Amino acid sequence: MTISEHFRRWLYEDDGLDREIEHSITASSEHDGLTPEAFARLENEYDEKHHALVLEEEKQHERMHEWAETRGKRLLRTLYRLLAFLMLGIISYFLITTVISLPPFGAADNLYNNEVSQRYIEQGIPETGAVNFVAGMILDYRAFDTFGESTVLFVAACSVLILLKLGDHGKDEKPTKAMLEAEWDDRHYEPKNDGILQLAAKVLVPVILLYGFYVVLNGHLSPGGGFSGGAIMGAGLILYLNAFGFAKAGRLFTFKTFRWVTFLSLMTYAGLKSYSFFTGANHIESGIPLGTPGAILSSGLILPLNICVGFIVMCTMYAFYTLFRKGGMS
Repeated sequence: MTISEHFRRWLYEDDGLDREIEHSITASSEHDGLTPEAFARLENEYDEKHHALVLEEEKQHERMHEWAETRGKRLLRTLYRLLAFLMLGIISYFLITTVISLPPFGAADNLYNNEVSQRYIEQGIPETGAVNFVAGMILDYRAFDTFGESTVLFVAACSVLILLKLGDHGKDEKPTKAMLEAEWDDRHYEPKNDGILQLAAKVLVPVILLYGFYVVLNGHLSPGGGFSGGAIMGAGLILYLNAFGFAKAGRLFTFKTFRWVTFLSLMTYAGLKSYSFFTGANHIESGIPLGTPGAILSSGLILPLNICVGFIVMCTMYAFYTLFRKGGMS
């Protein structure tokens, strides 16, 4: 009998061992008048049948396990590759047909040559107060998309924290073995007390942080904004960490700092844009002045939104680096 037949019998029929036990009970009830010698002989026969059935089932399980580790694994691998190629072919087909059906580049009837882009260019400054059309577009007309992007960064940082964070311990608690190994690896592969690097960091880090914040504050007036300025500030924090190590960097930026700055930035962004969406959808005057275009205090909510995005990007970059390097920020 093949493995598949055994499996089918096991799936759709009663277990053979149960039938043997039931048969033995019935037989013993029919032969209640047997002598002790005859009953002992029947009991020995039952034990031998039971042992034979157990050995047969063990062999079946071994064969099924061997099939799963050899032919079954190869079959699943082949099926996975076929499905992957099939899915890739379907996606490629739809992408290619979509590209073929697109109008020629630069044609007047292209879909992106519509009233939306014309509205951004012609009414961008009067409606948003931002001299930088890009800032007005992503933080006013399409601020909901930007909030989604910031949330994606926060979710990505949380996912990396769940996967890589080794945990925290108090002053009186001993660090775990994983923490000690991570500390040894960090000290071995990232040596500290580099005088040249520390001197360069003392000079450059304040300038980098100041410049990054300038890019954030100036995003509605010139190229820049929260994403680029936040990346610059995150690079400054990473340089400080590389120069002085986790002990000194922890005085400036801890996990608690990351948590509160990110949370407050996201909540501030959500609160400001919720108010803006509510007033705009109901055609209510928001009461937020746009200011004089070109001035630092202008463009309504775009400036505080840029600051929120900048802090989120800065915290996410620094958190990613510390988690992938050591599994924590301390």
